[in-house]
Amino acid sequence: MRPMMIEVKINQESFAYDIHSLIKAFYPEEEVNVREKPEFTEEMPLQMAASVGDEEIEFAVYENGALQKKSRVCVENPERKLVKNQLKRLIYGVLSDYTGRKLPWGTLTGIRPVKIPMAMLEQGRSNVEIADYMRSTYLCSNEKTALAVSIANREREVLRAIDYREGYSLYVGIPFCPSICLYCSFSSSPIKRWEKQVDAYLEALFLELRFLGKAYKDRKLNTIYVGGGTPTTLTEEQLHRLLCVLEESFDYSHLRELTVEAGRPDSVTLEKFRVLKEHGVTRVSVNPQTMNQETLDIIGRRHTAEQTKEAFFMAREAGFDNINMDLIVGLPGEELPQVRHTLEELRILGPDSITVHSLAVKRAARLKLFQEEYREMGLTNSQEIMDSAYRSCVEQGLYPYYLYRQKNMTGNFENVGYAKVDKAGIYNILIMEEKQTILAAGAGGASKFVFGADHIERVENVKDVAQYMGRIGEMIERKRSFLAANHL
Repeated sequence: MRPMMIEVKINQESFAYDIHSLIKAFYPEEEVNVREKPEFTEEMPLQMAASVGDEEIEFAVYENGALQKKSRVCVENPERKLVKNQLKRLIYGVLSDYTGRKLPWGTLTGIRPVKIPMAMLEQGRSNVEIADYMRSTYLCSNEKTALAVSIANREREVLRAIDYREGYSLYVGIPFCPSICLYCSFSSSPIKRWEKQVDAYLEALFLELRFLGKAYKDRKLNTIYVGGGTPTTLTEEQLHRLLCVLEESFDYSHLRELTVEAGRPDSVTLEKFRVLKEHGVTRVSVNPQTMNQETLDIIGRRHTAEQTKEAFFMAREAGFDNINMDLIVGLPGEELPQVRHTLEELRILGPDSITVHSLAVKRAARLKLFQEEYREMGLTNSQEIMDSAYRSCVEQGLYPYYLYRQKNMTGNFENVGYAKVDKAGIYNILIMEEKQTILAAGAGGASKFVFGADHIERVENVKDVAQYMGRIGEMIERKRSFLAANHL
């Protein structure tokens, strides 16, 4: 069944993105066109119109050319941000009445909702004031408001000792995986295809890391995150060399966290975990995504649920006391009973943190390309599932510490990291709050230079592995030129 086309007529192009994002939140499966001069016809099942004037804002919904819902409000304040918020509240009210739905995050469509309460906390505002503001300005539900405010308070405490001005963090990308998962849209490549060129990739990566180490030798390195892909697709010797280059190139005297993703249980051995531990890695991720074998088979995870348990126990045997486990809710065919089974299996294992991801079907993923086939199996998420995950984590002593959202997320929910009191992932908070410069090395790496609250510049590497290796000099020169131009 082809998605329905929704045509939206607007009179101010500058509000197109915000209008599109909010309508898509109500109609995630449909194609939405937002433009100044759409081709309205009576045959179109659903049409909308938004008009922003100097004194009045109006929004209307039409079915087959016939008016269904219409509302207008007077402009309270001509400042653009306030007009935008008024417009979104108006659209939300009309669509909520028309569809009978309420969105848990109200009119918020951005990926970093916790930045709002975090900024207000830093202004000295109370939790009550912040909660009232989020509910009245963005129509957030009581549950999501409480979640955002509580996470902002915990983030602020975790980041209290971080030096935003002189400090920085480092991301190292290893773009190889044992196989590519159905939902994956990252820059990952099957290790079997590239295994004869991994050493060449590492040599290019080492050139970039050595350059970054010299360029930032007078700054304080706070966190390192080695991600991908799956870094543990590297051999023990390759992991050893990578970690040696990091140690040789960077000053670890201010380092508070060193994370390596060991996300695929079919990529790890006890010896690899021991190499990581010997090099001072403080945090690892062993990611099941689900503990239901049927789902693992469907999504292309070529390992068993039992292997996940074995990988976890290997990490514990190697001495790791900070192990994260990721799971995804909304996978094909999974409903509340399947999610509860995964949560119970994780409770028995007892990880130090759990990250609960709501499935986001992105354009580059195979799940998007074949979505009709998998939609028949069900891509389900609900408040009941999210609440069940919350209760399970809290009962284990794991409390929310960071949160982010993505487009096309099943159920319009969020991703939440839960952790024990002293096991919160510092890098995860920094990447969401955008308060500190994060250098990125490797194929697909995007360095983010933070100059202030509203001034962030990105310098990106090419995503293709072969191009990265062939153009490594250019990747380094991009950063060198940027640093020189900005006197960094």
